Amino acid sequence: MTADSANEALQPLLPGATIGVVGGGQLGRYFVLEARRLGYHTWVLDPDANAPAMQLTEHKLVASYDDADALTALGEACDAVTVEFENVPAESLEQLARHCRVAPGASSIRIAQDRNVEKAVASQHGLQPVPFAPLREMADISPAVATVGLPAIVKTARLGYDGKGQIVCQTEADVKAAFISQGQTVCVLEKRIELVAEVSVVLARGYAGDTAVFPIAENVHVNGILSTSTLPASLDEALLERARQLALQLANGLDYHGVLAVEFFIDSAGEILFNEMAPRPHNSGHYTLDATVCSQFEQQLRALCGLPLGSTQLLSPVCMLNLLGDVWTEGEPRWSALFEQAGVHLHLYGKAEARPGRKMGHVNCLAETRSEALALAELISRELPGRK
Repeated sequence: MTADSANEALQPLLPGATIGVVGGGQLGRYFVLEARRLGYHTWVLDPDANAPAMQLTEHKLVASYDDADALTALGEACDAVTVEFENVPAESLEQLARHCRVAPGASSIRIAQDRNVEKAVASQHGLQPVPFAPLREMADISPAVATVGLPAIVKTARLGYDGKGQIVCQTEADVKAAFISQGQTVCVLEKRIELVAEVSVVLARGYAGDTAVFPIAENVHVNGILSTSTLPASLDEALLERARQLALQLANGLDYHGVLAVEFFIDSAGEILFNEMAPRPHNSGHYTLDATVCSQFEQQLRALCGLPLGSTQLLSPVCMLNLLGDVWTEGEPRWSALFEQAGVHLHLYGKAEARPGRKMGHVNCLAETRSEALALAELISRELPGRK
């Protein structure tokens, strides 16, 4: 596709068009599945030829995310390109945008790649982050501790996810030790707050500013990794509506295009505190594959292609349970325990090696009530792990 045609008025891209994704993980896998189901041709760029999305796409580009020749080939082959995760170099998206439609744009990706920038931008758009201060050098530690207070968490400003690059600190000496252990790379010091709940708002925003918000998931993390997302959330509806409006406020302020996830902490005072944003579909939105009219991945495709956004109606109470590599530690999971349960939907990501903490798949547990969905997820969690 030529740059001139890419810059024309954004006409809807209909089945038969060619869509690309940078990143071959499980999020890209589900995007490819939805695109192919709806009749689109697909390309995936990833360094790993056997990555989850690469297993299913029509066309593979095995290359690094900053390979100029591969990016040119992708941009020329596709009508539109999206991303599977936020750590794609923003410069790569700028190169792609010279050839085809790209959403989300490089500016949104840049924001999401740096925790300090992300929190500052959220503040500019009226959201309240957890109290934080940047750590760029040793001299920043004492004033940062005075600003944020203790206990606190040192987090790397870039490339941290699923609890990686995060160290809980009780004293200023702990903060110094943590900063040194991170190689004195740029970090953020974040106040450790008394959490009542964690929620995520997954939404889509089109090129014309149209929006659609999925029902809000109530999340539980274990060891920094998402364990369950349950709907309907057990929180007050007024609080949930406020979270919806804050997420929309951020998306509109950024003039965002695509699917966006915004994570919030709810503290003991009932304050809604911004944690982070993900410029893509989100683990906590996987329940939409089985429990809403339109999944977050179909919504990602609709937003990218300039189509009307789909319905986000919740069809059933649901609990999404992540399956980590730990489930395989003692042997092959007891799949029969899962298939014996009505309302359980298994999703495996096609990863060859199970490692502790690695996301291998998830299970969506649908039931008549929230409590029954939770109980079903708890049963699967107990019965599924392999046993020697």
